[in-house]
Amino acid sequence: MMNSAAAAEVAIFKFPSFKIISPNFSPINPRSATLRFGFRRFSSSPPSSLYVASAASFSSCSSSSVVNGEYSKLGPFSLGHTTRPDFPILHQEINGSKLVYLDNAATSQKPIAVLKALQNYYEAYNSNVHRGIHFLSAKATDEYELARKKVASFINASESRDIVFTRNATEAMNLVAYSWGLTNLKPEDEVMLTIAEHHSAIVPWQLVAQKTGAVLKFVNLSKDEVPDIKNLKQMLSRKTKIVVIHHVSNMLACVLPIDEIADWAHGVGAKILVDACQSVPHMEVDVQNLNADFLVASSHKMCGPTGIGFLYGNSELLSSMPPFLGGGEMISDVFLDHSTYAEPPSRFEAGTPAIAEAIGLGAAIDYLSEIGMQNIHDYEVELANYMYERLCSIPNIHIYGPVPSQATHRGALCSFNIEGIHPTDIATFLDQQHGVAIRSGHHCAQPLHRYLGVNASARASLHFYNTREDVDDFIQALQDTVGFFSSFK
Repeated sequence: MMNSAAAAEVAIFKFPSFKIISPNFSPINPRSATLRFGFRRFSSSPPSSLYVASAASFSSCSSSSVVNGEYSKLGPFSLGHTTRPDFPILHQEINGSKLVYLDNAATSQKPIAVLKALQNYYEAYNSNVHRGIHFLSAKATDEYELARKKVASFINASESRDIVFTRNATEAMNLVAYSWGLTNLKPEDEVMLTIAEHHSAIVPWQLVAQKTGAVLKFVNLSKDEVPDIKNLKQMLSRKTKIVVIHHVSNMLACVLPIDEIADWAHGVGAKILVDACQSVPHMEVDVQNLNADFLVASSHKMCGPTGIGFLYGNSELLSSMPPFLGGGEMISDVFLDHSTYAEPPSRFEAGTPAIAEAIGLGAAIDYLSEIGMQNIHDYEVELANYMYERLCSIPNIHIYGPVPSQATHRGALCSFNIEGIHPTDIATFLDQQHGVAIRSGHHCAQPLHRYLGVNASARASLHFYNTREDVDDFIQALQDTVGFFSSFK
């Protein structure tokens, strides 16, 4: 008789093959290709080095605590159904199953409009920006700077020079930490963060604190698994120089009242730096209403290309900051013994920028704006509530973060653990057996996972092109996954 470990390997020894299933889509550069990858062996019994929460740590949701409704926005003519044809990558099969892409908090998919914008740049006016007088360079410069204006308008910045293009949100965080932080922090000054911040918001300030003698202070969670902002308010003092905080948590899905936190910070003379990577793609974000001093976001999470993000900063504040990197573009004059520097944003954009990526981001903003960010947010709130409610049908599940209600809206994601099953086993089985893409691991939030008493979690995250059927397929696949691993107990 075959033992359970052998049965597990037989059951999952299935190599992915990808097949386009939309007959109406013709790729920009069509090629016939089959991709094959290896497989990861399941650990039906989690290794002793990995913590798996006891039954007491898990609680099934009570349907009475979830926002119940008719989900009027999730029908056959929903936003997800109407926009889905714009995303070629979604129309394929994985291991014989329709792809269900629920890893949008890690990166979003790209609409045809963005793909065409990238192709058009390289085919029609590829050239370096700012320094050329010929037609191609002028055209590239105009489109690059137009993209900056689009970003500024999208988040309601006062002017386009408030926007600095960076490689990603992580670089934008580092820019503030090194340029503003090294200039303004001194020993015993305090940087306020929460336990739920992304590594990109923690590590740069650790490095700066080591150089300046500043102290990092962390706000813990409330009983609802949300950063305790009342405690944050109490912890603020004249020693606080900057508050570094997320708008929407990439693990807990909580949405924080940034405008209130900004008022508290400014009340003690501190600045506020907002990580908006999980909010800008999903809701209307107005930097003036938020009263943010700095805000960062990344293109690839908002249907734009990888390799570019942006920093928002008040132009007066940016003008007071020294350069982050040196080289071409960021200078005014260079002498043998010293240099003078350009005004922002050029001061912080050394070297040849990501021109095509900026133009692609501009196209993504056009696409999102045409749909309307409020429409996207309203649809995603309903779809997220539906996913939360369906997840509550899974036995022995713990979903992290606040319970949705009429007063509490979550971001469009759910991080969870299921008793006795490692999240990586869940994610692998979903992918190889059902074509469902979710993420597992610490989601660049190791301190938060340690605080919660787990090493990892599974995370399903939505975007506006997802549908109710995607959620139903995910839940059905998850039920099958739980059944498979439970059979070995």
